[in-house]
Amino acid sequence: MYTFKKEERLCNKKLIEGLFRSGSSFLCYPFRVSWQPAVLPQNVPVQVLFAVAKKRYKHAVDRNLVKRRIREAYRLHKQECLYQYLQQQQKQIILSVGYVGKEITDYKFMEKKMQKLLQQLNELVNADVVTTA
Repeated sequence: MYTFKKEERLCNKKLIEGLFRSGSSFLCYPFRVSWQPAVLPQNVPVQVLFAVAKKRYKHAVDRNLVKRRIREAYRLHKQECLYQYLQQQQKQIILSVGYVGKEITDYKFMEKKMQKLLQQLNELVNADVVTTA
């Protein structure tokens, strides 16, 4: 239940390119989120990509720390905030979460913002489902 498996990671270059070219995006500081409805080959509701800019954090240690914190917050809250709704609607999306914060924040702050981000994403996906139906 609270795992983050290989199938949930976004690795397909064509999907990533399409996401950044024609996906919807929003800002929930310190995260920039891009998402797009998709038909995925795996039976998972979401495939996600986490990114931290090399331009902002020169040291790999810092980038990895931020990505670990983001992944952990996502892993703990994805089920309650996002997966339940998507599985009910039988929808699949691809998602990119980029860290745009200027400094490395503590885990509690990232966790709180991740919950807010997932709720906001859930509302946007719900609005997209209503308009396409």
